[in-house]
Amino acid sequence: MSSLQEQDPRIFEAIAGERHRELTTLELIASENFVSPAVLEAAGSVMTNKYAEGLPRKRYYGGCEFVDVAETLAIERVTTLFGAEHANVQAHSGASANLAAYLAVSEPGDTLMGMSLAHGGHLTHGHPVSLTGRLWKAVQYGVRPEDGRLDYDALARMAREHRPRLIVAGASAYPRILDFERFAAIAREVGAALVVDMAHIAGLVAAGLHPSPVPHADLVTSTTHKTMRGPRGGFVLARAALAEKLDKTVFPGLQGGPLMHIIAAKAVCFGEALGDGFRAYQRRIVENAAALAGGLVARGFDLVSGGTDNHLMLVDLRARGMTGKAAEEALHRARITVNKNAVPNDPQKPWVTSGIRLGTPALTTRGFGVEEMGLIAGWIARILERPDDLETARAVGCEVLEVSSGFPLFAWEPVLRT
Repeated sequence: MSSLQEQDPRIFEAIAGERHRELTTLELIASENFVSPAVLEAAGSVMTNKYAEGLPRKRYYGGCEFVDVAETLAIERVTTLFGAEHANVQAHSGASANLAAYLAVSEPGDTLMGMSLAHGGHLTHGHPVSLTGRLWKAVQYGVRPEDGRLDYDALARMAREHRPRLIVAGASAYPRILDFERFAAIAREVGAALVVDMAHIAGLVAAGLHPSPVPHADLVTSTTHKTMRGPRGGFVLARAALAEKLDKTVFPGLQGGPLMHIIAAKAVCFGEALGDGFRAYQRRIVENAAALAGGLVARGFDLVSGGTDNHLMLVDLRARGMTGKAAEEALHRARITVNKNAVPNDPQKPWVTSGIRLGTPALTTRGFGVEEMGLIAGWIARILERPDDLETARAVGCEVLEVSSGFPLFAWEPVLRT
């Protein structure tokens, strides 16, 4: 019996239940992934005990010699991985990374121009319910209604009209390549700082499968999960000229002691991403996404922008008379996990939506390939053709369970570069 099982059986059972859920379902949420045993071990290590306000070798607490090693390795690895001049790896999340980046190059009350959540952006890109929409004067750009793609000419016109101090590029539900060079040109024209939120595509960028924002942006933010396949957390890359200001914005500006166990896990994640197998893994993510998108289109589904260039796709269910909420619930009954998601110009409320977002990083980690993507497209079609049919859900769920049993959750072992 484990210590946790003996001391707190209810929490032990909840964790065991989550492990079982992950093993027996198809995880298609684009922002989720499965970490390696090494990342999991670091995240659960004794480094959780250590307070370490400050930076390596510049701490406000004693006894930091070993956590300094972990944070230094994380910084060295992530700057090497992305070719950046400076990195801060202390952000607790992508949201706090974004806030730190914004405050490093602008002030509350300045105009922030970001991508609308309703068109594929993120809450922290200036949405009214987010602190970023309350502290900054936010103006929002979006995609063209006819093809679901960004209109850079319209974006440039908006920038000239509003003269933002800060332009934010990046998305949480945009399935196409982002033109960071064009974003940078627009920012330069109006005298704005450019912050790129690459949280979703960071793994693809690291592997050279998506253009890098680092040469073009003043600051680049990201999470360490999603395509990076690391612990839940964030980091910020910066030009050398902004290094000191960024570091002071993170601490003492926004947060106190960093989570040293998570920083250690970030270092492991970055080391894995520097390994020889990471590019091949990212390539499989993209291949699987293209196969899943193709399978859905072949079965009559409408995808925003018609397909995908990256790891995710957005399914527009309006032509089927179905909401994203209903689709998410129907697929859940068949052991397929997705998230409801707004589509451009969505008539539904945010907690209902007209679409679902699908992504392939997690299943690719487990070893699923193009052949399995064809099966999954078929299962999704069967369920959404009869969303209230419990017998269909049971039958598909049994097939999902049988197939997923051949893809263990903790089977993958990355090749590390020290």
